[in-house]
Amino acid sequence: MEHSLKGKKILVIGQVWPESRSSAAGKRMLQLLAVFQLWELEIYFGSPAQQTPYSDDLTPFGVTEVAIYLNEERTDHVLADLQPDWVMYDRFMMEEQFGWRVSAQCPNARTILDTEDLHFLRYARQELIKKRVGTIEDYWYSDRTKRELASIMRCDLTLLISPVEYQLLVEHFRLPPKVLWVLPFLEAEISQEEQSNWLAFDQREGFVFIGNFIHEPNWHTVLRLKTEIWPLIRKQLPQVNMHIYGAYPSAKVMQLHQPKENFWVHGRAEDALSVIGQARVLLAPIAFGAGIKGKFIDGIRVGTPNVTTSVGMEAMAVEEEWPGFVADEVDQLVERGIQLYQNEVVWKEKQQKGITLLEQKYNKTSYIQAFKARIVELDAAIEDHRKENFLLEVFKHHSAQSTKYMALWIEEKNKHKKSE
Repeated sequence: MEHSLKGKKILVIGQVWPESRSSAAGKRMLQLLAVFQLWELEIYFGSPAQQTPYSDDLTPFGVTEVAIYLNEERTDHVLADLQPDWVMYDRFMMEEQFGWRVSAQCPNARTILDTEDLHFLRYARQELIKKRVGTIEDYWYSDRTKRELASIMRCDLTLLISPVEYQLLVEHFRLPPKVLWVLPFLEAEISQEEQSNWLAFDQREGFVFIGNFIHEPNWHTVLRLKTEIWPLIRKQLPQVNMHIYGAYPSAKVMQLHQPKENFWVHGRAEDALSVIGQARVLLAPIAFGAGIKGKFIDGIRVGTPNVTTSVGMEAMAVEEEWPGFVADEVDQLVERGIQLYQNEVVWKEKQQKGITLLEQKYNKTSYIQAFKARIVELDAAIEDHRKENFLLEVFKHHSAQSTKYMALWIEEKNKHKKSE
């Protein structure tokens, strides 16, 4: 008889409340909640962040919301009362803040870290782009890297969205493969009905870029579009528009809005799929980042081919499979963008590649089955797993937990403030 997860409690501690209309990270979280619901887990979700008007309604996933407090003893009471069987941290910062409390109040809880992407890798690439000195390896060995690797080593299982990140952790940093699991975006096949609703080549207008502006790579990409790439495209396609969308645009983003240059900064898109589906080409010259990019999955879902960089395509496909073009130099990005915009035969060929890529590499059914088998295995034999990977227990030990004592110090300080 198969070990069942039905009725077991999972507590998800989110850095923020999911906003699937604002970011790929929000969509990713909803996909995970849907998986837990499919497995008939009792799902609880809490975050120290405030909800916003754009926060998703989690009730369709059977989620019970709980209060989680930063640097407050009240969180201990919540954990002690709930006694979850599983705890999932959304990004390593949440594990730093709350992992020691979970270990103290719920020592038997199995723990998952969902990285979203490897933060240290993204920041290392960002530093290399800014400083233009040395190689990427020169920027790997930062305090952020130490923090993120330590967090991974305190969790029973860490979810990575990219096989490239798995390879980096195992081959370069020598992390044990058994504590890592690659789980990309979990997508349904594109139905014939969805495809029949796609706008045709000659019904579409303009280039589009979309991305949450809290995420630094998106701001850098838009700045690159405005200053380096769009002026060159516009010289050859003077009647065509560049449309920029993204949640949480700052003043510096909105200042790039120049209708006279056919460069339109619209801010948040109420429906990301709709605005991508109205454009002929998704143009995303991403210079740095990590993980895999939700905007390209969205593009595939609405039949919009793209032009991006090798970093943009990383871990998603090889170039021959890509639903668009890949280039790293400005002149190539411009040339490929214009070619894809003007050539309907090439455009349709790239569109079809997207359908194939989604079916072959992001079909949710096979990923969910394998993931469940791993979770069931961990659930049934957690003691053996922790003995086999005993370094995880070492990292949980108080000597490796400066964040715990910092949090307790802040907690005490706040108590004194209230009593004064």
